[in-house]
Amino acid sequence: MMRHLISAADLTRDDAVLILDTAEEMARVADRPIKKLPALRGRTVCNLFFEDSTRTRISFEAAEKRLSADVINFAAKGSSVSKGESLKDTAQTLEAMGVDAVVIRHSASGAPYRLANSGWIDAPVINAGDGTHQHPTQALLDAFTMRRRLIGPDAGIGQGLDGRRVTIVGDILHSRVARSNVDLLHTLGAEVTLVAPPTLLPVGVDSWPCEVSYDLDATLPKTDAVMMLRVQRERMNAAFFPTEREYTRRYGLDAERLAKAPGHAIVMHPGPMVRGMEITAEVADSERCTVVEQVANGVHTRMAVLYLLLGGNEPAVSHSRTEENK
Repeated sequence: MMRHLISAADLTRDDAVLILDTAEEMARVADRPIKKLPALRGRTVCNLFFEDSTRTRISFEAAEKRLSADVINFAAKGSSVSKGESLKDTAQTLEAMGVDAVVIRHSASGAPYRLANSGWIDAPVINAGDGTHQHPTQALLDAFTMRRRLIGPDAGIGQGLDGRRVTIVGDILHSRVARSNVDLLHTLGAEVTLVAPPTLLPVGVDSWPCEVSYDLDATLPKTDAVMMLRVQRERMNAAFFPTEREYTRRYGLDAERLAKAPGHAIVMHPGPMVRGMEITAEVADSERCTVVEQVANGVHTRMAVLYLLLGGNEPAVSHSRTEENK
């Protein structure tokens, strides 16, 4: 296992499968009456968030606390960063405090890489999202959700997603989730197709390890999982499509369109959802939609990443002990 988690592209297949298998162990712990493990007792993890986030920060914090780590939450707003302190100054402050790992979210693509390779701090760095670049733990929790739903919790142990067909739909241009998923799903053996209007596809997408289509209706009959993305208006400085109604008509997922997919196909969304635009309430609330599972699986997966990066050489929890303590 590597020292940092900066990009999904850095993970080998063995790394990724190890994380997914460890997350499966963590999910079993979540079924116990007492959900905490002593694995990181005495370790301090800092959540360093320079960009607003609720879902990701709470997920990491829950993961850290379930592993018995001490948690420091650092938000840039109202801190010395908002007064002009640099990333280097902040990192050196954390180093002086003796933190054992840093989870960083930043609006600038490359900031986590800079922190990990700067020499400013001697601790594992986990990227919780940087600009439009990468969000590796989101890709891992998505892969974990797909493996559980499409293969099964026990049947999936030791496996990737070989031959599974995944369709990612929407604002690919501004999505670090899409980039991370394409990288990881390719590593795990899945076949990925991106579906979006031409204006919402990034330059150079032809070199990505995936297919590209502009026709969602033609792609759905061949998919095992369809991942809908939110249109990120906050990152847009121009008009990328004529109207919301036109976007929804061509790229939105409603029950009639979903009926074109195979009966086993699942619907995913990294959140937050804009109901009525990229997905209807009927689809979002259906049994085929995994959004709530993805939130729960995010905690299990981030527990696995933290455990492995902070020196987990033995199995996180043995099967026999898990059964005894349920």
